[in-house]
Amino acid sequence: MKVGVLQLHLRFVGSDSLKAKRSRLLPLLARLRREFNISAAEVGMQDSWQDAVVACAVVNTQGGQAERTLQAVVDWVERNWHDAEVVSDQIELI
Repeated sequence: MKVGVLQLHLRFVGSDSLKAKRSRLLPLLARLRREFNISAAEVGMQDSWQDAVVACAVVNTQGGQAERTLQAVVDWVERNWHDAEVVSDQIELI
C-alpha cells in the first residue's frame, strides 16, 4: 500500500480578508474531493489573506498511480481553477 501526499501552495490574488480567501478556497477543496476522490484540506497559512497551503492525500496499491493522480490534481488546478495561482507543489510517497 502506498500513500501519496501533495502539498500545494496557492495564492489568491486580490483577496482582501480571510473570509474572502476561504470563500474562494472551500469550493476548490470540495471540487478536488469530488473530481479526484482524494482527501483535501487547508493545512497551512490559515491566517494569511492571500496564501494557503493545501494538502491532498490518496491511498493506492501502486505508488505510480498515486503519484499520477496527485500530478493530475496539480495540472487540473493550474488549467481549470483561475481563481488561484499555484506557487509551488510537492509530491511525496510514503
